[in-house]
Amino acid sequence: MEALPIDEVLGDLTRALAEAGMAILAAPPGAGKSTRVPLALLEAGLTDGKIFMLEPRRLAARATAERMAATLGEKVGQQVGYRIRGEAKVGRETRIEVLTEGILTRMIQSDPELAGIGAVIFDEIHERSLNADLGLALTLDLRAALRPDLLVLAMSATLDTALFSKAMDGAAVVVSEGRSFRVETRWRQRPLPRGARLEGAVVDTLRAALRDTEGGVLVFLPGEGEIRRVAAALASDLPDGVRLRPLYGAMPFAEQRAAIRPEIEGRKVVLATAIAETSLTIEDIRVVIDGGRARRARFDPGSGMTRLVTEKVSRAEADQRAGRAGRVAPGIAYRLWTKGEEGALAPYPPADIETADLAGFALDLAVWGARSPEDVTLLTPPPRRAFDEARALLADLGALDAKGAVTDHGKRIAGRPTHPRLAHMLEVTGRAAAPLAALLGDRDPLRDRGVDLTLRLRALDAANEPGLKRISAEAKRLSRRLDAGAELSTGAMLALAYPDRIGRRRPGDVPRYLLSSGSGAMLDPGDDLANAKFLVVADTDGARPEARIRLAAEIGEAELRALFADRIREETICAWSDRQGKVVAQRRAMLGEIALAEAPWPDPPEEEVSRAMLDGILGRGLAFRGRAAALLTRAQIAKEAGAEFPAVDHETLVAEAKTWLLPHLVGIRSLAQWDQFDPSEALKLRIGWAGLQEIDRIAPPRWTTPLGRQVEVDYTGDVPGIAVRLQELFGLAKHPVVGGRPLRLTLLSPAGRPVQVTQDLEGFWANSYGDVRKDMRGRYPKHPWPEDPRAAQPTLRTKAKGG
Repeated sequence: MEALPIDEVLGDLTRALAEAGMAILAAPPGAGKSTRVPLALLEAGLTDGKIFMLEPRRLAARATAERMAATLGEKVGQQVGYRIRGEAKVGRETRIEVLTEGILTRMIQSDPELAGIGAVIFDEIHERSLNADLGLALTLDLRAALRPDLLVLAMSATLDTALFSKAMDGAAVVVSEGRSFRVETRWRQRPLPRGARLEGAVVDTLRAALRDTEGGVLVFLPGEGEIRRVAAALASDLPDGVRLRPLYGAMPFAEQRAAIRPEIEGRKVVLATAIAETSLTIEDIRVVIDGGRARRARFDPGSGMTRLVTEKVSRAEADQRAGRAGRVAPGIAYRLWTKGEEGALAPYPPADIETADLAGFALDLAVWGARSPEDVTLLTPPPRRAFDEARALLADLGALDAKGAVTDHGKRIAGRPTHPRLAHMLEVTGRAAAPLAALLGDRDPLRDRGVDLTLRLRALDAANEPGLKRISAEAKRLSRRLDAGAELSTGAMLALAYPDRIGRRRPGDVPRYLLSSGSGAMLDPGDDLANAKFLVVADTDGARPEARIRLAAEIGEAELRALFADRIREETICAWSDRQGKVVAQRRAMLGEIALAEAPWPDPPEEEVSRAMLDGILGRGLAFRGRAAALLTRAQIAKEAGAEFPAVDHETLVAEAKTWLLPHLVGIRSLAQWDQFDPSEALKLRIGWAGLQEIDRIAPPRWTTPLGRQVEVDYTGDVPGIAVRLQELFGLAKHPVVGGRPLRLTLLSPAGRPVQVTQDLEGFWANSYGDVRKDMRGRYPKHPWPEDPRAAQPTLRTKAKGG
């Protein structure tokens, strides 16, 4: 047997487990921990029970089991076996089982003692999947309560040992230094230009690496789309003897195995997602090209939807990827970022529990008897809002009762290896829903053919593509555990799984939908479902404020009423409509936030109409014109001069509109009527009689000229002003003021035309009047134009004859 670095610490590890029952193993990529540790525990005889080892991915589980079986000179299914979704190779002799992480949780729920299991190993636990975090928490709980003899081992290359040691009662940390093949890191000299596509930089770097290096090349890309684009760019000019090998989760196992096996001849380039970061040994790799991006699922509790985001890798992920270049010999790691940019990388990627949809997690906790995350030993607590939203969904699906305890229905759906939404659909609908559940549990096989799920179900009947064949096989597997059930349309089955995503088309040419949860979503105008009045949304891009729909099915109003009769509520609503510019009163049959049917409400209470009208007024912005605007300006002048009465500044008027304005909106239902309404009287009532007297005193509505004539003051401009005949101001030496502010004087000719505008009458008399006098004397010779207007008598008359 080939010596591996992990061999040097196996003795320390087995002693730590024998003494404390729990341990943590930190070992770099290539040390051999995944294949050697389970065999070492078996050989040491630490337990008579089976050894479970959890792997984050199906490919890793199969490959690891196959390597261990080969080490023993056996076939898989003898002493070493595996269990993954839809497939198991175990026998009566099996002592070591390699499992994907979700399987352990279901085993613990059905057998809380894990009878016959002697050890549980969590491999690559640093990935912090939701299933791994929950599996570790439940394992630690059952060990503390029921199975103190159960051995628990957490191991990885880049884990936060302090965090795990705290959760595992101070378990010992065993460290393997691994194989010390040097990996040379080469960074970019300059950051990628803003807006540049990652694929272009990857292709350029790969061409240079193929020219300058030897051995296999492993390229890390965020997802399948980038892998396909890089492969297409390279297809026409690959050097002789170089073979492209894609590697991502949705590929058939045979193709995945081809990517990890060494090439018989020539050189290979593996274009991989994060699936290649850990667990798998991809043989003959000497060069790594790291695009520096990772695709992660981000759940939005507000919309109940998950979106995929592409983010920078963490330092731990970058180290894992680079380590792949040094497993068999010295290697080279190209990083498509600068050395300076590396300091800004996060130390570890976020744990799934911080960003994922927690519905399945919350259901598993409820089945375990825990109603709060604090009831179990979690490495990281989930966000409270996301956890509460998950429990609300489970209650909506009937999985939790009014007190938050799991129902019998909840226990049944927890036993199905699907999301609680799909498990609920399967329980209610039966065998007919299996193809739909299989489709929704996998990648969309027809991403470029519109959003209608019925098209995909029809394509599934033919199943002539690898992706469709895989989904068809999963549908058959699900069907075996189901009764015949009811015959429902695709939309009706989908509505059972997504009661919060039933959408009604909004008015307008663009197919925009309001969902029963209150969120918005939209379709491409050319989609086949663009004219559907009601549809159910299964998948979106998760964008805000309106997500783009990716998968949906049409449903009829009658089907919705039949499915959700107990949830439909009749309500009357009196609300402002921006689109119609008026108050709309309706009787509606509501399902969540959408109306199934609407009819006019002919006689709504006047109080409700007024409140809705006020909402419309405030929504478009409270504005004043004419007499109301003049009154508010006068009030502001009086306030600044010290007058006391209720505040009438704009912010306060808006905040207290229900008090002073609402009672005066009786009979007003539209913008047209509001535009004709004068709120002056409502403002006067707010100010009060005493306040109005103060306003009249400090900022009077009219100004008395030297002739005793009352001229209305215009308060609608920036500065209060009057328009008056110039001769009427003769003899006035001081500029007139209102509330301590100089009036803006518009001086008029005898014909009533503006001659001058001034806020400095003294200056006008002293300077500009002379020029005005020369001009006006010629135009209006019959009117007096004295040389010294300050000493003249005001007049509106012409000169006396002979004057």
